[in-house]
This record gives sequence, structure tokens and C-alpha cells, in this order.
Amino acid sequence: MAEIDLEIKVPRYLKLSGLEPLVITPESNFINVGERTNVAGSKKFLRLIKEGNFEEALSVARHQVEGGAQIIDINMDDGLIDGKEAMVRFLNLVMAEPDISKVPVMIDSSKWEIIEAGLQVVQGKCVVNSISLKEGEADFIHHAKLIKRYGAAVIIMAFDETGQADNYERRIEIAKRSYDILVNMVKFKPEDIIFDLNIFPVATGMDEHRKNAIDFIEATRWVKQNLPHCSVSGGVSNVSFSFRGNDTVREAMHSVFLYHAIQAGMNIGIVNPAMLEVYDNIPKDLLDRVEDVMFDKRDDATERLLDFAETVKQTSKERTVDLSWREEPLQNRITTALVKGIDQYIVEDVEEARNSVSQPIEVIEGHLMIGMNVVGDLFGSGKMFLPQVVKSARVMKRAVAYLLPYIEAEKNGVVSSNGRILMATVKGDVHDIGKNIVGVVLACNNYEIIDLGVMVAPEKIISEAKKHNVDVIGLSGLITPSLDEMVFLSKEMQRQEFKVPLLIGGATTSKAHTAVKIDPNYESAVVHVNDASRAVTIVGELLKKKTSVAYKKDLKSDYAEFRTNFLKRQTVKSYTSIEAARRNKFKIDWHASEIVKPNRLGIQTLQDFDLNKLVDFIDWTPFFRSWELHGRYPDILTDEVVGEQATELFEDAQQMLQKIISEKLLTAKAVFGLFEANTINDDDISVKSSEEEFIFRTLRQQSKKAEGRPNIALADFIAPIATEIKDYMGCFCVTAGFGTKELAAKYESELDDYNAILVKALADRLAEAFAEYLHKNVRQVHWGYAADENLSNADLIKESYKGIRPAPGYPACPDHLEKKTIWEILKVNEQIGVALTESLAMWPAASVSGYYFGNPEARYFGLGKIKEDQLRDFAKRKEIEYETARRWLQPNIAE
Repeated sequence: MAEIDLEIKVPRYLKLSGLEPLVITPESNFINVGERTNVAGSKKFLRLIKEGNFEEALSVARHQVEGGAQIIDINMDDGLIDGKEAMVRFLNLVMAEPDISKVPVMIDSSKWEIIEAGLQVVQGKCVVNSISLKEGEADFIHHAKLIKRYGAAVIIMAFDETGQADNYERRIEIAKRSYDILVNMVKFKPEDIIFDLNIFPVATGMDEHRKNAIDFIEATRWVKQNLPHCSVSGGVSNVSFSFRGNDTVREAMHSVFLYHAIQAGMNIGIVNPAMLEVYDNIPKDLLDRVEDVMFDKRDDATERLLDFAETVKQTSKERTVDLSWREEPLQNRITTALVKGIDQYIVEDVEEARNSVSQPIEVIEGHLMIGMNVVGDLFGSGKMFLPQVVKSARVMKRAVAYLLPYIEAEKNGVVSSNGRILMATVKGDVHDIGKNIVGVVLACNNYEIIDLGVMVAPEKIISEAKKHNVDVIGLSGLITPSLDEMVFLSKEMQRQEFKVPLLIGGATTSKAHTAVKIDPNYESAVVHVNDASRAVTIVGELLKKKTSVAYKKDLKSDYAEFRTNFLKRQTVKSYTSIEAARRNKFKIDWHASEIVKPNRLGIQTLQDFDLNKLVDFIDWTPFFRSWELHGRYPDILTDEVVGEQATELFEDAQQMLQKIISEKLLTAKAVFGLFEANTINDDDISVKSSEEEFIFRTLRQQSKKAEGRPNIALADFIAPIATEIKDYMGCFCVTAGFGTKELAAKYESELDDYNAILVKALADRLAEAFAEYLHKNVRQVHWGYAADENLSNADLIKESYKGIRPAPGYPACPDHLEKKTIWEILKVNEQIGVALTESLAMWPAASVSGYYFGNPEARYFGLGKIKEDQLRDFAKRKEIEYETARRWLQPNIAE
């Protein structure tokens, strides 16, 4: 015992390294972690990784190091990225760059296989972010032993089997338990342990949040005093979440929090230096109010800070409301209105312009186009963002609408355009937000847009293209079957000898798919467009009279080269037979497993659901992504590049959301069911509803696995019928889309594309929130297997709950055909009116469907590629033609 006491007293410091050592001592300044090499934290980094442009992605890492980051956090967790391959490839490149690899790396992922792949290639001593007791001690110990073997330090999240630590007692309880396991059982060096004790917001108005800051600070102090040698970390911006949009108050809150947290022992963390005020420079009246909140000194601390924040916000707004531009010359005023999206004065300015020219058309071709050219230049150079451009389009449309009667009266004006573009979402697909945005941006650049809408058959696209003699055709799609529709259309256009360039866009599309599957079918130009800003440049080049031929030739060459390289670099993976994969299934000890009978079996519906209940469940990060503003909410609101525009968009969204709710403009409905279930024939799940049997067909991973790693199918999470154990599963469909089409159309009729797109984006978020809300209620009430669950919305977004809700068409079950079974068992169309298109997209578009699995060992996974033997077996089990199965599963077939 004396030796142990002596050991504790000897200073032991966290030692990390890239090519150069980083020793963190009590004298070290606060260690700031750079997170721009995180796909969720940097739009540019995400784009570069998706495009496979890893060389340029290195510049992001280099910029982090040059900017003073002492550790760089690398995260590749994105649904459209092979995270494991991307992590290994990027780390290998980083290791070859001495100016980057001189600093330690933080390998950040929610997936252990990605973390371990990173550990196998990184040099020096890195940090793993993160592990926790969430999945129990066995997993925790297993991962900790491997991290120790790889020689890395580790971040431990304050999270255990019952949930996230949200008070002082829970923080120190989980920290002590984790520390004891790591140090005493795993023999992990205590100096290599970093605790993330969960920084939560203060001043939210909720009593249970009043002690969030002080609990973190005091827990940090306790950890440093009672758990020798370890470090404490955290994401600082969380503490000021309730004051998003008010940088003055947020900067003060960050500085005050850090000042006291560092004194208590916090020594590592993520904080934006631009969002920090010097502690001594904070005005005394603001400092007092912030410290009252941080330390819960007064019952009215939140109210006093909120009142003060309003005065700061008001002062800021008064500074920004500058009407001096109204004194400038006419052209400057029109340009300013277009750039800033201000439509308040546009009619009077356009009328003044009309009186200054001989023909009203000259206002469009002169004053307005001069302004829109400025908008286009700013957008193209990254100085304006998509929401601003859509607002500019609203001003432009209203100006043109005012002028059209005058143009018609003269009958001698024809508005010239840069070209005519037909746009359509392909047959069977109902999603059009991205298409609409691209159309608006192109219209802003004086292109005439012919929008055929959604679910457009190929024959209609071709006939309308001929009728209007279009210059370009743009195709959009979100679901996997849309890819086949685009391939078919390209072949048909070639058969009919079209020469019109073809633009390909949408969430499921990619340059690889375009180059490999579409471009070879069509002799004219085919080009993938992955964002609205590129569309303008691409269309401009395609239609330039002098250089378009050369540009199209270069495109063809580029896509041919890309296709060749893509096919060459396809990783040759080893696969096993479906029989061998089944023998290596994910095994659960069913006689020891926790199986809870649902409190209520059968089908239930929710009609005209209260949207107010969904607001707190909204995940805002995808909302910003739909507007091409990339970053994680709420941090995006303070991002030094897009923060101002993100905040403005967020405020507009809040106003629209309140209008939708208060005026009941959208209707939400749901149907869900919980049923007896058992696995049959290895990969099928038999579900009983009202004495009728339904079969869900699942697919199994078929790639050859390392020793000890299973080939998983969703069926593995349900007890086999041979066990004679009664198990359960569920399925659901929710929608928040009824009314969206009509409301968006109303705004479009008012020439307001901005609010039309905003409505659709919010409907999508509400539908996803409804799915999250319903799943929580199923876990806690209707099924009840997690009755004591207490998770925040952030935890729900991270999928920290017990059980899973996978959906047909997504990685674990890419077969869209299984939606038909959900529709049959729940009678979805009859119960809530949500229909399936011929390509099995849901209508209304703002709808979500899927399954419920409640077993504690159920986990999300990606199917990956499957071989012909499984495909043929699958077609036989589903009693469908082999070619039908191949069509629906084409992206998952290993050729």
C-alpha cells in the first residue's frame, strides 16, 4: 500500500506525439483541439473527402496546425463515405507530411472498426475519441485493452448503461467507475485517461439545467483531486447554446466558463478562439450576470442575463439596420437590394428605372441583370451563401413580375435569357428541394427554367425537351431506383439522337456513378453537379458558343479517365458464400438475453399530431446541409465562415416553424405496430399480426470477416423459432408532409421560392423529429423495454438509445421492396394516407418508415456488397424474378 501511495504522488503527465512530443503538464496552457478535419465540422473537408480529393483535404489539416492546433481531430463518420477506408487513406497521407504529422492525432469515430483501423496506421502516440460504459463493462474493457495494446491515450465519455451523466453525482460516479476499471483491471496508465464530463447549456429557462456549468466544473475539480494523473476535456460552445445568435453574450460565457473550468483542472478541449472574449475585457455588468448564471447564484440569474442579452441584441440590430444605401444612385440601390435580398423597396426602384429607359424590357436586361451578375460573382467566389441567393431570386422575381404587364402592353419586348433548362425529378421519386434550389440559382443567372416537378416519366422529359427546344436537361433523384431511371433516360436520349447536355444531381448520385453508368451511354455531354454553385459555372461553359465544343470534349475525356481510374482502384475484397456467412452470424445467448414483452401489442395510429411536441426533437444539422451550409448545429451558428448566414437562416426557420405550428399549416400522422416475431430460415423474420403471418426478408453481410467478427443480418437480432422463445419487433411510418405541397405552392405563386424551399426543408425535419419522438415513446411506453431512459436530444441524434430503428433503403437493409411488407402489415395507406410510388418513394415526401428492434445487442451496420449466390437466394425467398432483385439491389452487388 505504501508503494501505491508513493506512486500516486509521483507526477505523471499525459505524453502524446506526432513526429514531435506533446507533454501536458500543470504548467501547460490549455490544449486546443482542431476539429476542421472532421466531416461534421467542415463543409470543405466533407466535400473533399466525398470527392476523393484527399491531397487537397490535407490542406485543411495543414491549416489547422499552422493555426495553432496542438492536436487534430480526424473524423470520417458520414453515411455516404466508407469511413474505414477514408480514415486509413487520410491518415497514411497525413503521416507522410511532416508539417502536419508533427502534432498528435485524435482518431474520432462512433464506430470501433474505424477507430481500430486508424490505430493500425497512425504513427506516434494518438488519442482515441471515444469509448464509454454505454454498452456495458465487457465492451468497455475489450476496447480499452486494445487501445492500451496500440499504445494510445483515450477519451472516456461520462456515459454508462443507464444513460449520459447530467449532474454532479452521475459525473463522478461514472468517472470513478471507469477509472477503477481502467487502472485496476486493464492496467491502463492513468495519465493516458482523458474524461469528457459533458458540457451542457445553462440559462435555458429549465430548473434542471441551472447547475449544468457548476456541476461540470465541480466534477472536474473532483476528478483532478481524486483520480490521479488524468485529464479533463470538453466542447466549450455547448455551454452557451441557449444564446445562439448573440455572439457578444456567447463569447463572454465561453470565457467565464473556461476561466473557472481551467482553474478546476480542465486542460484539453475544443473551442473556437474567435468566440472568446478576454476575461478581463468583459464589461462588468455582463460579467456579473454571466457568473451569476454559471454558478447559479440567484433564482433570477437566467432572467437577468436574458434581459441584458436583449439590450445587446437590440444594440447590434440598430447598428446593422443601415439605410444609407437608399441615398445612393439607382443602379447601386437595385444591386444592393438584390445582393442583400431586400424586397421592401424594389418596386419603387424598378418603377424609377422603367421611367428612365425607352422600353421596360431594358430594366430587366440592364439594371436587374447588372445586379444579378454581382450576386452570381459573389456566390461563385464563396462570398455569398445559398440562402442569400435564394432571397436574391425572390427580389428578382418580384421585380420582373412588376415589369411584365408593361412589357406585354408594348408587345415588342422579348426577354432574352442565357439559355433554356429543363429540370425534373425522375419517375418514382418525390424529392425536389435540391432541384428547386439549383433551379433558383440558375434563374438568378438569367437562365429560363422549365421545371416539370417530381415523378416525371422519361417519355415526358423527352417530349417536353423537344417541345421547348431546351439547351440543357437536369435530372434529380434521391432514392436508389432513381439511378436506374437516369441510366435508362440517357440510353433513350442517345437512341433518339439527342445532343442536349445532361446534368445529373441528387443525394444518391455521384461522379463515380455518372462516369461509370451514365456517361458511356450518351455521346453528348454528361456531368454530375454536386452543389448549386457549380451548376452555374458548368451550364455557362456548356452553352458558351466559342468554347463549348472544347469544354464538352474535355468533359468526355475527364469522365473517361475518371471511369478508368475508378475501376482500377476498386478494392478487391474477399467474400464468403452465403452458407458460410450464415454460419458466422451474429450470435446472441437467447436464454440469457433481455427480452421484454411490449406493454401493448398490435397496431396504433396517431392522427393530427401536435407539432409542438416535435420541436425539441429536431436535428438541425441536416437542415443547414440542405441549404449547402455545412457544419454541426449549434456550432455552425458561430462558424467564422458561415455563422452569420446560418444564424439568419435559423431565425427565419424559427419564425416559419412558429407560423406552421400556430396556424396548423402542416398535418402530422403516424401508424406503428408491435408484434410477436421469430427468425426463420436464418435470414427471414416471421411476424404475427391478428393471426396473420407476414415475412420480412433480410440480407446478410457477405464480405470475409476477421476472426471473431460476425456477418450480420437484421434477423440475428430476433430469437430463432427453434429456441421456442417468443420475441418481438415493430414497424412504423410517420409523416409531417400533409399540407407541404399546398403551402409551398402558395409561396411559389407569390414568387417566394425562399419560403417555399424553407417549408419543404422544415417538413423534412419535422418528419425525422416525429420518427425520433415516436421511437422514444415506443421504447419507454408502448414497448417499455427502456422505461427509465433519460436521454437528451443530442443523445438521440447520436443514437445512444437501446435498440435500433433501421429503415428499408438504408445501409443495414438497402432493399426498398421491404417497404411493401410494412405497408401491408400496418395498412399505412388506409390508416394515414401515406402512399408508395412505383419506385417505392413515400408520398408525401416528408415521411419516414422503418422497423423497431429492441434487443440490447441490436446495432446499426452496413450491409456492404453481396455476391450472386445471396442475390439468387434472396430473389427465391421473396418469390420475385432474379432480374427484379438485381435492379433493386444493384448498388450492393459485388460485380
